[in-house]
Amino acid sequence: MGLLSSGTPMSWLDSRKYNEHVRVNGIEQLLNSFESAESRDGDELYWGDEVEYMICEFDEANENVVLSVKHDEVLVQLNTEYQAECDELNVHFHPEYGRFMLEATPAKPYKDFEGAEVERNMQMRRAVAEQKLKKFNDVNLVTPLSLAVFPRMGRDNFTNLKNPWDHKNSASRSLFLPDEIINRHARFPTLTANIRTRRGEKVCINVPVYKDVRTPETDPSIHERDWFVPEDLESAKASKPGYIYMDSMGFGMGCSCLQLTFQAPNINKARYLYDTLLNFAPIFLAATAASPVFKGFLADQDVRWNVIVGAVDDRTPYERSVEPLLPKYNNGYGGIATEDYASTARINKSRYSVVDLYLGGNEFYDSKFNDTEVPINEKVFKRLVDNEKFKLDKDLARHFAHLFIRDPLVIFEERIDQDNETETDHFENIQSTNWQSVRFKVPSQSATPDNKGAPGWRVEFRPMEVQLTDFENAAYSNLIYLLVESILTFDDKINAYMYMSEIWKNMETAHHRDATLKEKFYWKSDFSDLQGKTELLSIDEIFHNHHNGIFAILINPILARKGLIVKSWTELKDNTGNAELVRLYHYLKLISDRASGKLPSFANFIRTYILNHPEYDQTSSVSQRINYDVLHLSYRITHYDDSKNELSAFLGEELAMYLTQNSIL
Repeated sequence: MGLLSSGTPMSWLDSRKYNEHVRVNGIEQLLNSFESAESRDGDELYWGDEVEYMICEFDEANENVVLSVKHDEVLVQLNTEYQAECDELNVHFHPEYGRFMLEATPAKPYKDFEGAEVERNMQMRRAVAEQKLKKFNDVNLVTPLSLAVFPRMGRDNFTNLKNPWDHKNSASRSLFLPDEIINRHARFPTLTANIRTRRGEKVCINVPVYKDVRTPETDPSIHERDWFVPEDLESAKASKPGYIYMDSMGFGMGCSCLQLTFQAPNINKARYLYDTLLNFAPIFLAATAASPVFKGFLADQDVRWNVIVGAVDDRTPYERSVEPLLPKYNNGYGGIATEDYASTARINKSRYSVVDLYLGGNEFYDSKFNDTEVPINEKVFKRLVDNEKFKLDKDLARHFAHLFIRDPLVIFEERIDQDNETETDHFENIQSTNWQSVRFKVPSQSATPDNKGAPGWRVEFRPMEVQLTDFENAAYSNLIYLLVESILTFDDKINAYMYMSEIWKNMETAHHRDATLKEKFYWKSDFSDLQGKTELLSIDEIFHNHHNGIFAILINPILARKGLIVKSWTELKDNTGNAELVRLYHYLKLISDRASGKLPSFANFIRTYILNHPEYDQTSSVSQRINYDVLHLSYRITHYDDSKNELSAFLGEELAMYLTQNSIL
C-alpha cells in the first residue's frame, strides 16, 4: 500500500505549502535514478505475487461473520517474534489500508517459471496466518479469507467492535465506516483525511444496484446525522437513485486484489512489457470478477475497480468539472490554497485509474496510439527532456509529467528535506499514489549496472481480483508469468498496440455484470499488424481464437519453447508421471473453462447463491444471515471441502476431484 515512512504525518492544510517542494525534488530523485540505472542490462526475470486477505471472525453464537479489527497485532508478531519462521518458509506479511487486512508475498522473489511452487507458497502463507490467528480467540474462529470484497462492509454489525459509534469518526466522517477499520499506522488515517480535505467533500462512490422486483429506488442505508458540517449534509445530494452509495476511502482500499511484479532485463524491455500488458489489464479484470456485493447490496457489476477509483478521488469539484455539492461550504477548489487557484487544471480521471499513456520506445510504437486527452505538468516535462543528468525521450517524459499533475497526499515532517542522491521518498510519494492498472517501477539510485542485488526495471500488473482459493490465485499468477515470459521472448513478433481509447472502453466493459459471458471487448485483430486494428471479441474468443487468442499466440508458443508441449497446453494432462505438469494443466483448464463460460466466476457463483437463498427477499439486500452463510460457504471452498458438493458446483467436478485428491503441501 504505497510508501510507509516513519514520522509525523502532516494534515493537508499544513502540508500543501510543501507540494511543489516534493514535486521538484521528486523529479531530481527520478533523474538520479535514471542516471544510475539506465544502462543496466541482463537482469533475470525475477517476479513475485501479492495476495491480500481479510481477517474474519466467525461469531457462531450470533450467527454472524464479521471483519476483525481487534486482531491486527498478528501482523506485528509475524514480522517480529515469528519472523525467523516466516523467513524459513519464504513468506512475508505486509500492512494494508484496513486494520482487518493482511498482504502476503514470498519473502524472496521467484525466478523463471515456478508452477506449483507458487501455490505451495500461497498455501504456506495462509497456513501461517491461520495458525497465528487461532491463538487470539478460544471461542470463535478467526481466519484469513481471500475475499475481494466483504459483503456487508458498512452495514450493521459488520465488525467485532462492541460500540463502533460511541465516538465520532473524524478521519473519514463516513456515515457507514468507523475509523477503527483503518490501519493504525499514522499514514493511513492521515491519507483518508487529506483526500477528503483536498477534495473539499467526502469521496463519493455510486455503484449500480442489482434491480430485483422489490429493490428500493434509493439506498435505504443512508441516514441523517449531525456530527459533522458539511459532510453529514452531503450524502443526500451525492447518492444517486438506483445506486449503492459509499462515502469513504475504506470502501475501496478495503477491497483485496492479486498483483504481480516482474523484473525486465533492461529499461527498453520494461517499457515494451508495460505497453503490451496494458491491453491485457481490462481482460483479466473481467476474467477474475469476484465482487458482486457492496455494502450489503447486490450490485449490477462484478468487479471492485471503480469503487477504488472513487474511494481515492481527491480532485476538487473544479478539477472534476462539476459544481460543488454544497456551494455554501465549497467554492469548487476544495482544500487547495488560494495562491494555487490560478494553476489548478481540469483533471479527467481519479488518481486510481486505468493507465493513461503508452511509454513507447520500440519499433511497434506510434504516438497515434496515445489518442486520449491526458493533462501533463509542463514544468516537469521540460525538466525531464532538457537537463544535465539524463534526458528522457518525450514519450517517457510525458508519462512521468502526467503522474506529477497530482499533489502528494501525505508528507511527513521529518522527511521534508532529503538527499536526492541517495533517497527516493519524494518521487515515490507521487509515484505510489498514482494507482493505475499497470505500474512502471523505477530502480533506486543504488541499482547501478554492477549492483544486481538492487531491483532493476520492473512492471507491476495490478487489475486482477483476488480469488477465493490458493489454486485459483496460483493459476492466474502462473498464467500472467507465462504471458510475460512470452512477451519478452517473442518481442520481435508480438505487437499488441491498439488505441488507448479502446483500452479505456474495455475497462468500462469489464465492470458489467457477467461481462465474461455477455460482453465483447476490443482486441488486436493481428499481433503482427502495425496499424492497431482491432475487432470486438468475447472473452472466450480472446482466449481461444486460433489466429489471435491468448493461448494460441502467447501461451502455447512459450510452453513449446520450454519443451513442455508440442501443440497445445491440453497435452500437459498426458504427463501422468509428472505431477507438476499435470497441475499446470489444471491451472490452465480453470482459466480456459472460466473464459468459455463452462465455469462461473466467483461473482456469478455468489450472486446466484444469494438470489436462491431462502432468506433473500428480492430487495437486493444481503442480510446478516445470508452473509453468514456466504462466508461459511467461502471458508469451505477455501479449504477444498466438497462435502456439500459446493466445490464441484464452483470449479466443476473434474477440478474438484483433482483438488480433493492432490494436496499441494
